[in-house]
Amino acid sequence: MSKRASFLPSAASQQPVEDTARIMDKTWEAIQQKTFTKWLNNKLDIKGVEHIQNLADDLGSGVTLIQLLEIIGDTSLGRYNRNPRMRIQFVENVNMALEFIKQRGVALTNIGAEDIVDKNLKLILGMLWTIILRFTIADISQEGKNAKEGLLLWCQRKTSPYREVDVRDFTYSWADGLAFCALIHRHRPDLLDFDSLDKTDRHGNTKLAFNIAEQHLSIPQLLDVEDVCDISKPDERSVMTYVAEYFHAFSALDKVETAGRRVAKFAEVIVSVWQMRHDYERRVLELMDAVHLAQREWQATQLTSHYAETKQKGLEFNHYKNTQKREWVAEKREIDSLLGNIQTKLKTYNLKPYTPPEKLTPQDLDNVWRTLLQNEANYHRNINSKIREIKENLRKAYAQAANDFQRQLDSISSEQALLDGDLDNQLRRVQDLKIKTQPLVAELQKVKLLDQDCIDANTEENDYTVYSVEDLTFGLDLLQQALQKKNAFIENQIVSRNMTNLTPAQLEEFEQAFRHFDKDNSNTLSATEFNAALASLGIFYDDDDFDQIFSQATGRQEHATFEQFIRFMVSVTEDKSTPEQIRDAFRTIAGDKPYVTELDLKMCLVPEDIAAQLTQMMPHSSDTTHQHALEYNQYVDTLFR
Repeated sequence: MSKRASFLPSAASQQPVEDTARIMDKTWEAIQQKTFTKWLNNKLDIKGVEHIQNLADDLGSGVTLIQLLEIIGDTSLGRYNRNPRMRIQFVENVNMALEFIKQRGVALTNIGAEDIVDKNLKLILGMLWTIILRFTIADISQEGKNAKEGLLLWCQRKTSPYREVDVRDFTYSWADGLAFCALIHRHRPDLLDFDSLDKTDRHGNTKLAFNIAEQHLSIPQLLDVEDVCDISKPDERSVMTYVAEYFHAFSALDKVETAGRRVAKFAEVIVSVWQMRHDYERRVLELMDAVHLAQREWQATQLTSHYAETKQKGLEFNHYKNTQKREWVAEKREIDSLLGNIQTKLKTYNLKPYTPPEKLTPQDLDNVWRTLLQNEANYHRNINSKIREIKENLRKAYAQAANDFQRQLDSISSEQALLDGDLDNQLRRVQDLKIKTQPLVAELQKVKLLDQDCIDANTEENDYTVYSVEDLTFGLDLLQQALQKKNAFIENQIVSRNMTNLTPAQLEEFEQAFRHFDKDNSNTLSATEFNAALASLGIFYDDDDFDQIFSQATGRQEHATFEQFIRFMVSVTEDKSTPEQIRDAFRTIAGDKPYVTELDLKMCLVPEDIAAQLTQMMPHSSDTTHQHALEYNQYVDTLFR
């Protein structure tokens, strides 16, 4: 046996297969006959034509067939035999019907009028299927697909949101009834709650869909529940015929929805344009109001002569240009673009162009904008001019104050230089000058404030004066020091004048020492300065003795005045004619010898006549080494008790 022959069924096994095929063929034939009969009667209802009961028996005369074609073709086929009795009349009627079908672009092969007249059910079903395809399904077009593919694609799109539904064909995909329910729910969710369905109840779901379709959607029930649920493979042509009724029913609904969507879309366009127009007018008005407000504020601004305030106005104007002005520029461009978009959208939908209201036109906005730019420039120039004016006035104010201050310094200094005459009168005049100098401290502070104003205004150069604050401060300090020194000098001169026990040379020596250690020009000496001045004059004390001496000299004060210093120097230098003082003086002249000579006296600047008198008055010394030796110890003893 060949390999191919091994796959061929035996004669015994072929018989059940052929029997099954015949059974299935009869089943589909019965279902198609029932479905097509219902479909045909449903079309006859349109004109109120009497229903048929049997396709084979009732179509043979051709009358009902012609009536069907006139209904679905929406035309008249012409004169025909309305009450045929002979076969020839039956054939003529059927030929007229078949010719009409051919004229509508339907090719009929292997079928003639005699087949219909002779009640060949298979060929009658084939002819009806051809008619159904041409007049019911052929106008279903989805993405260029043919009738069957177009109808299938429509079903797939409509049921795609339903997870439990998967439409792949017009047979098995409909056996559980869920595809029918999904089509209904997709278009009329108010008629059916898909989520609440028992997805396992094939009969219940199919029956529910058929009933709702017939009662609420005017879709004739061309199929029975068992035609879909109780056979292994539902008849494709029957299912397609029935599903096509869903398509046409919902297409009408879709047309209404499409019209609604079209109206809604148009309304959306109108509303959108209205909103854009409203937005344009609102934004133009707001921009114009903001621009006008800014200009009114500039016009109301009074620029003062205070630099900081005017400078602040300049800073605020710069901030405006960097923020608000830029926002306005951007807004104006967006407004121009918005108006262009409005006109473009209106043109796209062939609508009338938009004309902005009076005073809100682009030209109006441009005019407002030009005015803004002009006022903006004027305000900026006013600020800059005012700042230049303020700076110039600040220079002049400082220069006037500085020059006047220097004149006062020079005047007081000249008066001091011309002091002359009585010391007491000079002292009074110096003190008057010191009083006259006191207001200059406050005036200098004013000059400093004016200088700071100039610094704040960045006016470093000043052609109206050569005097800086540092110059004036130095001059005032110098004048105060000079007056202080002059005052101290005169006071000291008065003290010196009253010290009659001191020679002029001594007074000058003591005053120079005092001045040297008066570091702060206070005309006083601290304890340390006092001690240093004594040391410079050859007077030394240990610490304990000095503290007591300084306390006594100053009256227990922390500083010694010039007068106290001079009085102390008088106390330690004046001649008091005590035995010890005289004996020490002779001993100093003798150079520690127990006697002095006339030559020793003359060498110590003792006047000659005084030296001659002392030589006569003083006893001669017992020391024989010098014949003119004079005994000063014995002489002193004889003079004092």
